[in-house]
Amino acid sequence: MPITEFLSRNAALYGNEICLTEINLDLQEKHNVIWREYELIENNPAGEYRLDMTWRVFEEKANRLANLLIKRGIKKGEKVAILLMNCLEWLPIYFGVLKAGAIAVPLNFRYTAEEIRYCLDLSDAVALLFGPEFIGRLENIYYQIPKVRMLFYVGEGRPSFAESYDRLTANCCSEDPKVEISDDDDAAIYFSSGTTGFPKAILHTHRSLVSACITEQKHHGQTREDKFLCIPPLYHTGAKMHWFGSLLAGSPAVILRGIKPDWILRTVSEEKITIVWLLVPWAQDILDAIDRGDVKLEDYELSQWRLMHIGAQPVPPSLIQRWKKYFPHHQYDTNYGLSESTGPGCVHLGVENIHKVGAIGVPGYGWEAKIVDESGNPVKQGDVGELAVKGPGVMKCYYKDPAATAAVLKDGWLHTGDMAMQDEDGFIYLVDRKKDVIISGGENIYPVQIEDHLRSHEAIKDAAVIGLPDKRLGEIAAAIIELKPGYQCSEEDINAFCMSLPRYKRPRKIIFDKVPRNPTGKIEKPKLREKYGASALVAQQYEITDLPD
Repeated sequence: MPITEFLSRNAALYGNEICLTEINLDLQEKHNVIWREYELIENNPAGEYRLDMTWRVFEEKANRLANLLIKRGIKKGEKVAILLMNCLEWLPIYFGVLKAGAIAVPLNFRYTAEEIRYCLDLSDAVALLFGPEFIGRLENIYYQIPKVRMLFYVGEGRPSFAESYDRLTANCCSEDPKVEISDDDDAAIYFSSGTTGFPKAILHTHRSLVSACITEQKHHGQTREDKFLCIPPLYHTGAKMHWFGSLLAGSPAVILRGIKPDWILRTVSEEKITIVWLLVPWAQDILDAIDRGDVKLEDYELSQWRLMHIGAQPVPPSLIQRWKKYFPHHQYDTNYGLSESTGPGCVHLGVENIHKVGAIGVPGYGWEAKIVDESGNPVKQGDVGELAVKGPGVMKCYYKDPAATAAVLKDGWLHTGDMAMQDEDGFIYLVDRKKDVIISGGENIYPVQIEDHLRSHEAIKDAAVIGLPDKRLGEIAAAIIELKPGYQCSEEDINAFCMSLPRYKRPRKIIFDKVPRNPTGKIEKPKLREKYGASALVAQQYEITDLPD
């Protein structure tokens, strides 16, 4: 059964009930904020507002878009990209694409114009729905995306090169287009890192999406009485796949545009939220705000809040110990996953296993996991090897990249690139990464992109970017910079040079040193990590000290 049938069921059973609420609590105007400055979640500067949508309206909006796409000649299996900030329209648009039999292609709202162009081309997208924040970037590449036959603009102030999503869908039929969709049909393409620094296109089927719904609900027991708070960006598999549990249960969710501790606690209190998924920095910010007295828990009604779960980066046990002091009655879960495994849940701690905080947990519902050596053979219990997972949510392939697919998919097992160990009770602990990707505050940072930028500086001979441990963000990007003979450069000079990068890609630490390379020319990053205290980086973030020799 395709995932779209869950939406149709909810519309039939609970049509007049609120399913989605969008809240923005930002009352302060922001001026001259360019896209490069966007945080993981960016607030709309228009001021405080609250918008609701019922299940019936959700279904009708999805149907209208599906019928529009079909009317415009979009065929089953063609790709439709989505480039939007979190908003009430995001999920209806996603489901509208699916109902048309097309493949949804969510794009990171912090992509540069070149990254947008690259992803549109790689995915073979024939249509794009985008919001006002992206007009400038799309203007820059408009003539470089010939495959994109249609551009639909979502919002006010439509640019001349796009058509109005609102006007066109308003004139389309709200009935289900009844496109035949099977579990094995392709459903969505998500993006992840490649060795070049540019993303790979990860192809998932409807079966994968449905499995995420089932796994999420099995783990966290969503019922009709629950209410989910969604804060992370919806282009990310994590936010959407956790919301899938609400979709399966037919329960409401709130989309909060903002991450300030008071906003989160106010929303939990006023909207009667029962389940919250947080990233590590947001949980730490809440605890720090309580410690400082910036927020007082007695000012909020939080008794209904039953579950806090967390993921996207390693979770230090000390954080959860602090959390339990303030919220002793909360259930807690850690979720591990990749975009290649339909987001979180292929491994999870389990709400009943809080005594194992520090582990990512055990295989999730419907999943298997093993730890293997370089030859793919299971290692002995307690030894470190690569984590591999297998289950119904494993990707179909890297789209148009059979070599990369073959490198990570072996006999149905997805080799994650994460190094792990397993204790005597079967709980898995992450230790380090085979990949160079840096996960800072839940956002993937690809060193090659930053290194290439740094090497374009006239004074820089070579550059290497590694992750260093950080209490709040998990890790930060540190740039090791080797200057050309006779050149001088300061940390301030480098920081100024990196202002052209999106903020999350800018190095947080600058180190002037020689960049070691092996005989084949590859940067010897293990040496750099050892030198600067980043060996077994993931283990450090999990506060694991007792590792095998």
